[in-house]
Amino acid sequence: MPKSTVRKKKVYTPPAEVRPVEATRRKPSPSWLPVSAVALIVFGIAWLVVFYITTGDYPVAAWGYLNLVVGFGAMVGSLAILSRWR
Repeated sequence: MPKSTVRKKKVYTPPAEVRPVEATRRKPSPSWLPVSAVALIVFGIAWLVVFYITTGDYPVAAWGYLNLVVGFGAMVGSLAILSRWR
């Protein structure tokens, strides 16, 4: 049985009007963004570690378990900052 011929498809190139313009490219992230995100993560972890090691006496004894909100809030804040990272 003879082998059929293989047809190659042409590569699609969009028209010039549809192609992305260099001006619409995203700018790279500022250098402070990952630094501040890592700082918030370290701050949140340190806050929680101090709270647990001192059995709630430090960082702020009057806040009680709201210290957990501060520690986890700092880490969630860092995630919000990292969502902007390109």
